[in-house]
Amino acid sequence: MKLKKVQLPLQTFTLISGFMVWVILSSLMPFIKEEINLSANQLTLVTATPVVLGSLLRIPIGYWTNRYGARKLFAISFLLLLFPIFYISKANSLTDLLIGGLFLGISGAVFSVGVTSLPKYYPKERHGFINGIYGSGNIGTAITTFAAPVIATQVGWQTTVQLYLILVFVVALLNFLLGDKNEPKVVTSLKDQIKSVYKNEKLWFLSLFYFVTFGSFVAFTVYLPNFLVANFGLEKIDAGMRTAGFIGIATLFRPIGGWLSDKFNTFKILILVFAGLTLSGILLAFNPSLTWYSVGCLTIALFAGLGNGAVFKLLPMYFSKQAGIVNGIVSAMGGLGGFFPPLILTFLFNLTGHYAIGFMALSQFAMACLIIVMWMFYQEKLGMSNRVINYTVEGVMVTDLKGNIEKVNPAFTQVTGYKEEEVIGKNPRLLRSGKHNKEFYEKMWESIKENGFWQGEIWNKKKDGQIYLEQLSISPVKNDAEEIKNYVAMFREVKKES
Repeated sequence: MKLKKVQLPLQTFTLISGFMVWVILSSLMPFIKEEINLSANQLTLVTATPVVLGSLLRIPIGYWTNRYGARKLFAISFLLLLFPIFYISKANSLTDLLIGGLFLGISGAVFSVGVTSLPKYYPKERHGFINGIYGSGNIGTAITTFAAPVIATQVGWQTTVQLYLILVFVVALLNFLLGDKNEPKVVTSLKDQIKSVYKNEKLWFLSLFYFVTFGSFVAFTVYLPNFLVANFGLEKIDAGMRTAGFIGIATLFRPIGGWLSDKFNTFKILILVFAGLTLSGILLAFNPSLTWYSVGCLTIALFAGLGNGAVFKLLPMYFSKQAGIVNGIVSAMGGLGGFFPPLILTFLFNLTGHYAIGFMALSQFAMACLIIVMWMFYQEKLGMSNRVINYTVEGVMVTDLKGNIEKVNPAFTQVTGYKEEEVIGKNPRLLRSGKHNKEFYEKMWESIKENGFWQGEIWNKKKDGQIYLEQLSISPVKNDAEEIKNYVAMFREVKKES
C-alpha cells in the first residue's frame, strides 16, 4: 500500500528529471554554438533532434508500460541516458550533437510511462487531475532552461552537461527501489492493440489536439532561447529566464486544465483553449514588439497548458482498455508537434525574411481544432440522447412530420416484435389493431395540437398478429425556433391480470 501512495510523487519527479535532460541542447545552444560552428538551419536541426526519438518512442514505451510496469521502464530508460549525456559533453562537431541529441530523446519518451501507469491507481473521476499533476513534470524543462545557462557561465557547457549524469543515475536507482513491482499488467500484443484503435476517428482527433497543444509547448521551449537572443538581442541568461517563465506558466496550467476537465465538460475547456491559441497565433504573426511578443507567448503558454491537461482527461473516457498504446500514440503526436514547427519557422524565415506565415499556420491549425472540438461536443450531446433512448425501458418511436418512422429503440422491438430495419421509413399505421375508429385518432391529434401531448391507452398489433394494450404518450419535438420537427411516442405494454 505504501508503494502505491508513493507512485505519483515518484513518477512526477522522474518526469521532471527526464524533461530536464530533454532540453539540454536547446538550453545550452547559445554556449555550444560559440565553440561548434553551426548555421541557422543546423542549429535548428540540433535543437529539434531530441524531439524525434522522444516522440516516436512514446508509442512502444506506452505499450511496454502496460506489459512490464513503470518501475522497469523508468529504471532502464534512465540508465540508457548515461550514454548520450556523456557523448554530448564530449561533442565537437555537428554529427556528434545529432547522434547524442537523437538518443537524448529517450528522456522525452518516458512521458508515456506515467500517463499509462498512474490511472491504474485512481478512480476515473480523478484521472484528469492526476494526469495533470504528472504532466506538470514538464517544469523540468524550465529548470534546465533557467539553471543550465547560469551554471554554464561558471563551469562551461561541457561540465554542465556531465552534471546530469548524476541526476539520471539517482532517478534510475529510486525507481528500482521504490517502483511498484505489483503494478497491474495488461498482456495484449502490440499488433492487436493497434488494430483495435487505429480506425477510431477519435484517436486521430485527440492526436491532432495534442499535436497543437503540446507541440506548441515543446516548439516554443526549444526555439525561444536562441530566438530571443538572435531576434531581440537579449542576453543568454535573460532569454533563458523568459523561456523558463513560458514553461512555468504552461506547467502550472496543465494540472488546472485536468482539474477543470474533471469538474466541467472537457469539450468546453478545449473550445476555450483553441480559441485562445488561434488569437495568440494571429498576434504573433504581426511581428510585434518584444512586449507584445511576450504577451502572445505567455497566452500560448496558458492555453497550451490547459489543453495539455484536458486532452488526457478524454483518453480514458474513450480508450480505457487500450490505454498504453493510445497514450503512446497521442503523446508521440504531441512530441512531433514540437519537432516540425522550429524547422518550418526557420525555413520560412530564410525564404521570406520573417516569421509571420509560420505563426499564422499555428493559428490556422488551432482554428481547425476548434471546429473539430465543437463538432465533437455536439456529437457527444447527440450520442447522449441516443444512449438515453436506447437504454430506456419504455418503447420509443420517433417520426417526421409526415408520419414516417425515423428511429425506434430496443424496447420497441421487444414489445412489438419489429426490428428497426423493418419499420424505418414506414408509417405507424402498421401497428394499428383495428379496434379504434377514425374519430379516435382525430381526437388524439387534436389533443396533441391543443395541449402539446396525448396520453392514454390504445390497442395495437404486434408483428405476429397478437393484439395488445399499451399505455402511450405522444409529444411534438421542437427546434430552437419553436417549430415542430418530429413527434416522439413512448409506450409500454399493459399486462392483463390473470
